[in-house]
Amino acid sequence: MENDCLDRMKRPEMILFDYGHTLLYEPDWDPERGDRALFSHAVKNPNNCGVDDIRKEVREVFGLIERVKGEMDVEIPCTIGDRLVYDHLGIEFSLSPLEQEIVFWTAACPGAVMPGAAEMLDELRSMGIRTGVISNNGWSGAALLDRLDRLLVHNSFEFVLSSADYMIRKPDRRLFEIALTKAGLAPESVWFCGDHFEKDVLGAHRAGLFPVWYEDDSVGRSPTNPKTAAEPDFPCLHIRRWDQLTDVLRDL
Repeated sequence: MENDCLDRMKRPEMILFDYGHTLLYEPDWDPERGDRALFSHAVKNPNNCGVDDIRKEVREVFGLIERVKGEMDVEIPCTIGDRLVYDHLGIEFSLSPLEQEIVFWTAACPGAVMPGAAEMLDELRSMGIRTGVISNNGWSGAALLDRLDRLLVHNSFEFVLSSADYMIRKPDRRLFEIALTKAGLAPESVWFCGDHFEKDVLGAHRAGLFPVWYEDDSVGRSPTNPKTAAEPDFPCLHIRRWDQLTDVLRDL
């Protein structure tokens, strides 16, 4: 971003964040490990299915879900796919739907914190800057909050929005507008930080929020985030470490 744009920036009242490869990332993702952990809680299995049967059904169901999501650009919650998989196989669990999400997701990948994210959030809290999360995610907002609370134990997020709870996905401006309504703030008072150019940066800009493009490749790029070479032609803060964000905020 040009210096004259930096000179015109004002400290935000609130900063909203993307989830994946922004606050947390998911190394060593292993869905079979998640299926095995969830299967250990089965209380009904009339067809004597094993994990291999479950994996075959999961590939078919979630392959269909991914095709529909790609064609229609909508979110289909993982809980819908799980219900189709396990009801079709006749398997029932001793867990609630939310507990099923958490057991599977935690086993498939416990998750990890992006470098400097926890320290950055601590600084924002000390500055009196409010925070929240908007994520394109197949997991519910409740499951996402559980993960954020486990890995970023001192966070003070006022709300966590997941596309799984709304069907629409970023860059749909309505997700940003829902967040603004929850915050009780005008868009010009809010920044949005994310790693995906189209969904996060362009989406925030079109909704009137100030975008922060966060590109930290030190733990590998997100597999769903294509590389974008061009700089945006609108005001935007482009950073590669979280201390760059807090350095800018201290100067405002």
